[in-house]
Amino acid sequence: MGIVTGHADHEGLSVGYRVMYRIKHAGLSVFGPAQLSEEEDPRRRLERERAAKIEAARRKRQQA
Repeated sequence: MGIVTGHADHEGLSVGYRVMYRIKHAGLSVFGPAQLSEEEDPRRRLERERAAKIEAARRKRQQA
């Protein structure tokens, strides 16, 4: 899973959240641990959390 561009990448996310996500993701790419399992990798955790936020926003919008 990489960084996806386009509307689906930031659907339901504030500008502040998106900026902080990019900073954290870049920081973890440079300063993060070398190799970890998929469950322990902080970059992958950050990506999973972001995907969950986007999915929650989609569900909320569909219910409205």
